[in-house]
Amino acid sequence: MAANRSLTLPYDPELAVSDAPLLEQSDQAEVSRSSGQSRQRPVKVLAGIFLSSLFLLTLILTLFQGQEEPRDQAQMINANLNKSSPSSSVSPYSLIPASRGVPQGVSEKTFRGVSDANDIYPWTNAMLSWQRTSYHFQPEKNWMNDPNGPLFHMGWYHLFYQYNPDSAIWGNITWGHAVSRDLIHWLYLPFAMVPDRPFDVNGVWTGSATILPGGKIVMLYTGDTDDLVQVQNLAYPANLSDPLLLDWIKYPGNPVMIPPPGIGKKDFRDPTTAWLAPDGTKWLVTLGSKINKTGIAMVYETSDFKGYRLLDGVLHAVPHTGMWECVDFYPVSTAGDNGLDTSANGPGTKHVLKASLDDNKHDYYALGTYDPNNNKWTPDDPELDVGIGLRLDYGKYYASKTFYDQKKKRRILWGWIGETDSEAADLMKGWASVQTIPRTVVFDKKTGTNILQWPVEEAESLRFNATEFDTVKLEPGSIAPLNIGSATQLDIIASFEVDREALEATVEADVGYNCTTSGGAASRGKLGPFGLLVLADGSLSELTPVYFYISKSTDGSAETHFCSDESRSSKAPDVGKLVYGSTVPVLDGEKLSARLLVDHSVVESFAQGGRRVISSRVYPTKAIYGAARLFLFNNATGVSVTASAKIWHMQSADIRTFPDL
Repeated sequence: MAANRSLTLPYDPELAVSDAPLLEQSDQAEVSRSSGQSRQRPVKVLAGIFLSSLFLLTLILTLFQGQEEPRDQAQMINANLNKSSPSSSVSPYSLIPASRGVPQGVSEKTFRGVSDANDIYPWTNAMLSWQRTSYHFQPEKNWMNDPNGPLFHMGWYHLFYQYNPDSAIWGNITWGHAVSRDLIHWLYLPFAMVPDRPFDVNGVWTGSATILPGGKIVMLYTGDTDDLVQVQNLAYPANLSDPLLLDWIKYPGNPVMIPPPGIGKKDFRDPTTAWLAPDGTKWLVTLGSKINKTGIAMVYETSDFKGYRLLDGVLHAVPHTGMWECVDFYPVSTAGDNGLDTSANGPGTKHVLKASLDDNKHDYYALGTYDPNNNKWTPDDPELDVGIGLRLDYGKYYASKTFYDQKKKRRILWGWIGETDSEAADLMKGWASVQTIPRTVVFDKKTGTNILQWPVEEAESLRFNATEFDTVKLEPGSIAPLNIGSATQLDIIASFEVDREALEATVEADVGYNCTTSGGAASRGKLGPFGLLVLADGSLSELTPVYFYISKSTDGSAETHFCSDESRSSKAPDVGKLVYGSTVPVLDGEKLSARLLVDHSVVESFAQGGRRVISSRVYPTKAIYGAARLFLFNNATGVSVTASAKIWHMQSADIRTFPDL
């Protein structure tokens, strides 16, 4: 089979393993440091629940004065959920943007999911300013995509990222650089690397950091050459004693890896963090590619990070998954709660293999067993293999990367949340894309079949002004306002208990239900949907439901779905409005639980302790600033739900240029 063919590089003196010590001072011939970056600081932008019928009637009459009065709350919900978005005036220019990235050999960087492509909403400055997040990392301005080379060094967390210093659209990819003491408050630093050498002149693309014994740091990254060939390059800090790692040296002997025979010149990218080989003297690194339509992860061996040997075969391959980008490979403990160094292996360990699929722009992962002696990784469940099984995030999310935090002994995951509005709107607001809140990653010891993702504990330092709502009874077709004031920056923890008798009495309900094809929260079933309405305005003309939906087979087995519905999130026609989600494992005795991080135009939703995650981009026109509201709802037809929630407002993170630089 083509995917199992041996890939062997011909001997090349420039790529041969060197006997010289790693990263000699004599190598320090090319120091990359930028200057003149903009230092403009980014613009940052006990109530009860009354469920009596009198209040609900008053609410409905007040909110819908002058409209035909709904007969009950279910009609009120659906009258708003089912409306089509209004049209707006036609823009004098087309919104269909050019393809960006694909001609250069990487994944599409332009959002092309706007159905009403010839309309643009008349966005105001206030609307666009509101969209900027307050506690997610994003640059001061312009375009950002993949997180690169995260690491911890001398008291500082470092994040590098794909950045266009010139525009809010993809291009001229440079490595942005920021540091933080706590993963929440960030300081922008000068660019780490710019595209200025023949081996990366068309882009300093995705890469990963490896921390060696003794604290030395090496960075492997993909460069797009002057001949538009993807190659792997080596860089390292000019001054390891500098906590900020301001200056970086590009190894004069770059490139250190070139596409081997049988691999396309545009199908060879994104090296991972390296791990120690079994002999303890060599290092291994994997990167993504494809052979025909089979996605593959190749493994290279090195003793000094300057010369490399391609190992026979592949680490893993999955037919019909296409090009694998941004491969990640790391161990998780099946017994403990701590993260593991990337080189860890042996009893009590499983390995996560993750790939970003160029064909569908989703991040897939699988759990399995790594055999370093035979250079093979085997999935625990072939039906949940990479690219055909579990996803890290079921929303707008791509190009993720983890690192081992040696300070707190945890594995931390970063991910890119792109825009789903028009390119024209991005240019008007002057920026595009954010990073997720960093997430810890551990093995789910209860299910044994998935990982758990959870916001880093440092995010809780932003919480203030908590409000609790206990045992709120939600009858079928009901809605309950959570009166907390403005609902733009929130951390929400909620739980839901379904009426047991009604659940058990239901013989069959919505077999084959699927979040993405369901029609969203307006589609009512016996056992769902129910959950939260975030970023809603008072009249519910704009709202984003995040909800559970239970389906049940005739054999009595139930399946729980976790969904996020953008279909009524905005009146604007020039934004994506998808329904995201998947099934989520719920074990006997567990309540349905969710945590939501709401930060202006970003909503990150975690179900059942992080077994499933959905990241959404939302661009309301009315539910902004003080007009943003929060509700509980139950749009099921045959079951009551009892909900409880604890809600914190969130302070803004301090994200600014490092002083005196």
